[in-house]
Amino acid sequence: MVYTDNGKLRVVYGDYVLGVHGKGFDYTFSYAQGGLESIVKNGYEWLYRCPKPTFWRALTDNDRGSKFHSWMAADTFIDCQNVEVIMDGEMQKQYAPDNNIYEGDVSADEIIVKFTYKTISNPSATVLVSYTVTGNGKIRVDVEYHGVKGLPELPVFGMRFIMPTLADSYMYEGLSGETYPDRKAGAVKGVYQVSDLSLTPYLVPQDCGMHMDTDWLEVTRYTSLDNSRRDYFLQILRIEKTDEPFACHIQQKRLKTQHTMKNCRRQEGLFCAFVAQ
Repeated sequence: MVYTDNGKLRVVYGDYVLGVHGKGFDYTFSYAQGGLESIVKNGYEWLYRCPKPTFWRALTDNDRGSKFHSWMAADTFIDCQNVEVIMDGEMQKQYAPDNNIYEGDVSADEIIVKFTYKTISNPSATVLVSYTVTGNGKIRVDVEYHGVKGLPELPVFGMRFIMPTLADSYMYEGLSGETYPDRKAGAVKGVYQVSDLSLTPYLVPQDCGMHMDTDWLEVTRYTSLDNSRRDYFLQILRIEKTDEPFACHIQQKRLKTQHTMKNCRRQEGLFCAFVAQ
């Protein structure tokens, strides 16, 4: 469908999904999967899985004996408990049959979709992730961690985004080189381009590729998951801070086989944005 109102969002209510559309973008929120299921910009998909809160990273030697292991399970098996949809400040009844009151497409200035997650740790903690979409296509992501007494220290906290194909390069404004909370004093603030996305060849494999105090990040791709496409145009996804700088890393990973008929040789891009590291 051709979208003609550039200043408004076109909202489509489905039984299990919520579609948010505008000029040059199409977003799909899934109630069943518990997250933002699709980001399509100018016809290109940027997500392979729903972004989820992340608590885990590769361990370093200094992490031994830290009791971080419980967060690995919480990271892998986090469960979405509740979904809320707010359109132009009003709470919506997004589930069928209540959403039958919306006949066809609905116009809106702003859509907020909130997902509440619960960890399988003991005791369990909750995380609230809110996506705010406005007519210009920008998505604001707010993540709140509600911890409880008795849990070990968090290795990291942020959001994990899995791209359908590998990133070719990325540019960011932040600290030079690979930096960490305890290893950034000598870094220089600036704008940097990174084309080599391979893992840092440490003798002992561990956490690598981190960039602290990042103001914005632009990920560049030329490839698409759609094998029928023969047009390889430059695609850019920009992530920027709202208040405080964030930490991030982009890596490539081998796709786990999800079906016996799928070839597991394909690789996907992994992008993580951390608010705590």
